[in-house]
Amino acid sequence: MADAPKPKEKSKISSARRLGLKIRLLIVAGQMLEVEVEEKKRERDEALAERVPPLKLSGLSVEELQDLCRDLHHKIDVVDEERYDVGLKVTKNDKEIHDLGLKIIELQSKFKKPNLKRVKISAEAMLSVLLGSKHKETIDFKSNLKTVKKPEEKKEEVTDWRQNVDAMSGMEGRKKMFDA
Repeated sequence: MADAPKPKEKSKISSARRLGLKIRLLIVAGQMLEVEVEEKKRERDEALAERVPPLKLSGLSVEELQDLCRDLHHKIDVVDEERYDVGLKVTKNDKEIHDLGLKIIELQSKFKKPNLKRVKISAEAMLSVLLGSKHKETIDFKSNLKTVKKPEEKKEEVTDWRQNVDAMSGMEGRKKMFDA
Protein backbone atom coordinates (compact mmCIF):
# COMPACT_ATOMS: atom_id res chain seq x y z
CA MET A 1 0.00 0.00 0.00
CA ALA A 2 3.05 2.25 -0.22
CA ASP A 3 2.12 3.24 -3.78
CA ALA A 4 -1.47 4.14 -2.94
CA PRO A 5 -2.30 7.78 -3.81
CA LYS A 6 -2.82 10.02 -0.81
CA PRO A 7 -6.07 11.95 -0.58
CA LYS A 8 -5.65 15.61 -1.51
CA GLU A 9 -5.26 17.68 1.66
CA LYS A 10 -7.36 20.80 1.95
CA SER A 11 -5.38 23.94 2.49
CA LYS A 12 -5.98 25.66 5.78
CA ILE A 13 -6.25 29.08 4.11
CA SER A 14 -9.22 29.92 1.96
CA SER A 15 -8.61 30.93 -1.65
CA ALA A 16 -9.85 34.49 -1.06
CA ARG A 17 -7.46 34.95 1.85
CA ARG A 18 -4.59 33.43 -0.17
CA LEU A 19 -5.33 35.83 -3.06
CA GLY A 20 -5.42 38.80 -0.67
CA LEU A 21 -2.04 37.78 0.79
CA LYS A 22 -0.55 37.49 -2.70
CA ILE A 23 -1.80 40.96 -3.61
CA ARG A 24 -0.37 42.46 -0.41
CA LEU A 25 2.98 40.73 -1.02
CA LEU A 26 3.11 42.12 -4.56
CA ILE A 27 2.30 45.64 -3.31
CA VAL A 28 5.04 45.45 -0.63
CA ALA A 29 7.53 44.03 -3.16
CA GLY A 30 6.70 46.87 -5.59
CA GLN A 31 7.28 49.47 -2.88
CA MET A 32 10.58 47.87 -1.90
CA LEU A 33 11.64 47.84 -5.55
CA GLU A 34 10.83 51.54 -5.94
CA VAL A 35 12.86 52.37 -2.80
CA GLU A 36 15.78 50.30 -4.10
CA VAL A 37 15.71 52.05 -7.50
CA GLU A 38 15.64 55.48 -5.84
CA GLU A 39 18.54 54.51 -3.56
CA LYS A 40 20.62 53.30 -6.52
CA LYS A 41 19.90 56.54 -8.38
CA ARG A 42 20.93 58.59 -5.34
CA GLU A 43 24.16 56.56 -4.92
CA ARG A 44 24.94 57.03 -8.62
CA ASP A 45 24.42 60.79 -8.39
CA GLU A 46 26.64 60.99 -5.28
CA ALA A 47 29.38 58.97 -6.98
CA LEU A 48 29.24 61.17 -10.09
CA ALA A 49 29.33 64.35 -7.99
CA GLU A 50 32.36 62.99 -6.14
CA ARG A 51 34.27 61.83 -9.24
CA VAL A 52 33.31 64.57 -11.68
CA PRO A 53 33.38 68.07 -10.22
CA PRO A 54 31.11 70.61 -11.91
CA LEU A 55 32.72 72.51 -14.78
CA LYS A 56 33.45 76.20 -14.29
CA LEU A 57 33.53 77.62 -17.77
CA SER A 58 32.78 81.27 -17.04
CA GLY A 59 35.76 83.62 -17.09
CA LEU A 60 38.09 81.21 -18.91
CA SER A 61 40.14 82.29 -21.89
CA VAL A 62 40.21 80.37 -25.18
CA GLU A 63 43.56 78.72 -24.35
CA GLU A 64 42.31 77.60 -20.93
CA LEU A 65 39.17 76.17 -22.55
CA GLN A 66 41.30 74.28 -25.09
CA ASP A 67 43.50 72.89 -22.29
CA LEU A 68 40.37 71.84 -20.40
CA CYS A 69 39.03 70.10 -23.54
CA ARG A 70 42.35 68.29 -24.07
CA ASP A 71 42.34 67.18 -20.44
CA LEU A 72 38.76 65.94 -20.72
CA HIS A 73 39.54 64.05 -23.95
CA HIS A 74 42.50 62.39 -22.26
CA LYS A 75 40.31 61.33 -19.33
CA ILE A 76 37.69 59.99 -21.75
CA ASP A 77 40.35 57.93 -23.54
CA VAL A 78 41.58 56.45 -20.24
CA VAL A 79 38.04 55.57 -19.19
CA ASP A 80 37.30 54.00 -22.59
CA GLU A 81 40.43 51.83 -22.33
CA GLU A 82 39.42 50.70 -18.84
CA ARG A 83 35.87 49.99 -20.03
CA TYR A 84 37.20 47.95 -22.96
CA ASP A 85 39.52 45.94 -20.68
CA VAL A 86 36.73 45.26 -18.21
CA GLY A 87 34.43 44.24 -21.07
CA LEU A 88 37.00 41.74 -22.32
CA LYS A 89 37.42 40.30 -18.84
CA VAL A 90 33.65 39.96 -18.50
CA THR A 91 33.29 38.17 -21.85
CA LYS A 92 36.19 35.88 -21.00
CA ASN A 93 34.65 35.05 -17.62
CA ASP A 94 31.24 34.47 -19.24
CA LYS A 95 32.79 32.05 -21.72
CA GLU A 96 34.62 30.25 -18.93
CA ILE A 97 31.41 30.00 -16.89
CA HIS A 98 29.60 28.60 -19.92
CA ASP A 99 32.37 26.03 -20.54
CA LEU A 100 32.37 24.98 -16.89
CA GLY A 101 28.58 24.64 -17.00
CA LEU A 102 28.92 22.35 -20.01
CA LYS A 103 31.56 20.31 -18.18
CA ILE A 104 29.22 19.95 -15.18
CA ILE A 105 26.38 18.81 -17.41
CA GLU A 106 28.72 16.37 -19.13
CA LEU A 107 29.95 14.97 -15.82
CA GLN A 108 26.46 14.66 -14.37
CA SER A 109 25.03 12.92 -17.40
CA LYS A 110 25.55 9.26 -17.98
CA PHE A 111 26.34 9.70 -21.64
CA LYS A 112 28.97 7.30 -22.86
CA LYS A 113 30.83 7.84 -26.07
CA PRO A 114 30.38 4.85 -28.36
CA ASN A 115 33.42 2.96 -29.50
CA LEU A 116 33.91 3.86 -33.13
CA LYS A 117 34.76 1.18 -35.64
CA ARG A 118 37.38 1.67 -38.30
CA VAL A 119 35.80 1.67 -41.72
CA LYS A 120 37.87 0.82 -44.74
CA ILE A 121 36.66 2.93 -47.63
CA SER A 122 38.38 3.83 -50.86
CA ALA A 123 39.16 7.39 -51.81
CA GLU A 124 36.68 7.20 -54.69
CA ALA A 125 33.88 6.05 -52.41
CA MET A 126 34.70 8.78 -49.89
CA LEU A 127 34.64 11.48 -52.57
CA SER A 128 31.35 10.19 -53.94
CA VAL A 129 29.84 10.28 -50.44
CA LEU A 130 31.16 13.79 -49.73
CA LEU A 131 30.48 15.37 -53.10
CA GLY A 132 27.42 13.36 -54.11
CA SER A 133 26.37 13.91 -57.72
CA LYS A 134 29.17 16.43 -58.32
CA HIS A 135 31.76 13.63 -58.26
CA LYS A 136 32.00 12.23 -61.79
CA GLU A 137 35.62 11.68 -62.72
CA THR A 138 37.91 9.15 -61.13
CA ILE A 139 41.12 10.31 -59.57
CA ASP A 140 44.12 8.08 -59.17
CA PHE A 141 45.72 9.34 -55.98
CA LYS A 142 48.61 6.90 -56.16
CA SER A 143 49.79 8.35 -59.45
CA ASN A 144 50.00 11.82 -57.89
CA LEU A 145 52.30 10.65 -55.14
CA LYS A 146 55.99 11.43 -55.40
CA THR A 147 58.35 8.54 -55.82
CA VAL A 148 61.17 8.39 -53.34
CA LYS A 149 64.38 6.68 -54.32
CA LYS A 150 66.17 5.02 -51.49
CA PRO A 151 69.93 5.51 -51.62
CA GLU A 152 71.82 2.30 -52.00
CA GLU A 153 73.97 1.46 -49.05
CA LYS A 154 77.61 0.73 -49.72
CA LYS A 155 78.38 -2.79 -48.81
CA GLU A 156 81.85 -3.53 -47.66
CA GLU A 157 83.45 -6.58 -49.07
CA VAL A 158 83.82 -9.28 -46.55
CA THR A 159 87.30 -10.69 -46.89
CA ASP A 160 89.27 -13.00 -44.85
CA TRP A 161 91.10 -11.01 -42.19
CA ARG A 162 94.05 -13.33 -42.28
CA GLN A 163 95.00 -12.19 -45.78
CA ASN A 164 95.43 -8.53 -44.68
CA VAL A 165 97.37 -9.22 -41.49
CA ASP A 166 100.73 -8.79 -43.13
CA ALA A 167 99.66 -5.63 -45.01
CA MET A 168 98.16 -4.00 -41.94
CA SER A 169 100.92 -4.85 -39.54
CA GLY A 170 103.21 -2.15 -38.20
CA MET A 171 102.89 1.62 -38.49
CA GLU A 172 102.27 1.56 -42.23
CA GLY A 173 99.13 -0.55 -41.71
CA ARG A 174 97.74 1.89 -39.15
CA LYS A 175 98.44 4.78 -41.49
CA LYS A 176 96.47 3.03 -44.23
CA MET A 177 93.50 2.61 -41.84
CA PHE A 178 93.49 6.35 -41.02
CA ASP A 179 93.83 7.33 -44.67
CA ALA A 180 90.92 5.11 -45.62
